[in-house]
Amino acid sequence: MDKRSEITEQPAINKRSARSVAMGAAFVMAMAAVGPGFLTQTATFTSKLGPNFGFAILVTILIDIVVQLNIWRIITVSGKHAQQIANDIFPGLGYFLTFLIVVGGFFFNIGNVAGAGLGLNVLFGISPENGAIIAAILAIIIFVVKNALTVMDRTVQLLAVVKIAVLIYILSVMTVPVSPAISHTFFPTHIDFYSIVTIVGGTVGGYISFAGGHRLLEGGVRGKEGLKYVNEGALTGIGIASVIRVMLFLAGLAVVLAGHKLDPANPAAAIFKIAAGNFGYKFFGILLFAAGMTSILGSTFTSVSFLNYSDSKDGADKFEKIRPYLVIAFIAISTLVFYFVGKPAQILVIVGAVNGLILPVALGILLIGSYQGKIMGATYRHPILLSIFGWIVVAFMAFAGVETLLTTKF
Repeated sequence: MDKRSEITEQPAINKRSARSVAMGAAFVMAMAAVGPGFLTQTATFTSKLGPNFGFAILVTILIDIVVQLNIWRIITVSGKHAQQIANDIFPGLGYFLTFLIVVGGFFFNIGNVAGAGLGLNVLFGISPENGAIIAAILAIIIFVVKNALTVMDRTVQLLAVVKIAVLIYILSVMTVPVSPAISHTFFPTHIDFYSIVTIVGGTVGGYISFAGGHRLLEGGVRGKEGLKYVNEGALTGIGIASVIRVMLFLAGLAVVLAGHKLDPANPAAAIFKIAAGNFGYKFFGILLFAAGMTSILGSTFTSVSFLNYSDSKDGADKFEKIRPYLVIAFIAISTLVFYFVGKPAQILVIVGAVNGLILPVALGILLIGSYQGKIMGATYRHPILLSIFGWIVVAFMAFAGVETLLTTKF
């Protein structure tokens, strides 16, 4: 892997390269947010809640905006990884945050490699386990080639186009229930906290919250002069992820309202098979493989970035030397767990809920950091509205998380 010395002692930001990095960050965040976990969670809860699940989607999008704008901004202005910010607030807090993010990212990655393997199983008939091994090898190759971050960005962007194209096709052959979807999204007849915590955790919780911010940082975008690219990247990523979320929800709702029952073992696949027969099922294979690969890249990049505590160029260079080995270990162990344990669908839903519980802790830590001059600089003032909405999200997700733990049987 190449040494990206821009991690430290970065010169003035080059506008063209910064915009490219911002778009890379946008797609890494967005595609990590709509991986196999999101496919499984959306299908599961659409089957259970029908059009009322639209409210959970809406809440997720609003929370996404608040979380990403806060976290990207704080990381970029400080010029520090989230774990370094946490350690500056209180010694050892960064290691606690790293533990939460890396463990959550690891378990999600089991589902990611499983999803990519299942996608290859649908497409070519090979076993999901062997498909997972193939996907893992492809992901490792992407991470260890020269200019790895750029290769990752381009791969994720290409797979994003594939995802959107597949969903456009599926929606084009269905009768989309727009009216009930809109009415129940804004005026739900039933609110399910477990679905909200799970879908938020699966799309903006855990490692996903930090994917874009850390990508900006490692691409050399930092300081107050990088705020323009924070807004561009974060809002673009949120927009892309939101479009995909809504499209998949509408596809699932069309099937559910038509009276069909989704297979609980693979609810997302059932949507495509019911909508377009075996041809649709093959399209689902493409979507699942693309979702799995983009999320493997996102979860691996972000989780490994949480192991970087270097504040100097020498420290950064040393970390770059061991990064390939950390990447290989992270992907390989995730794949082996799936190969010998299995049950990725259950893992994805449960870990989504756990990541939803991590979110208020992680966001709260960074909001505390945003007030400290030693972290953000003497002249920076974090926007009051972002702070207010950020703390509202912390309080809401903490409440919803506790409510879920008290009332839900996992």
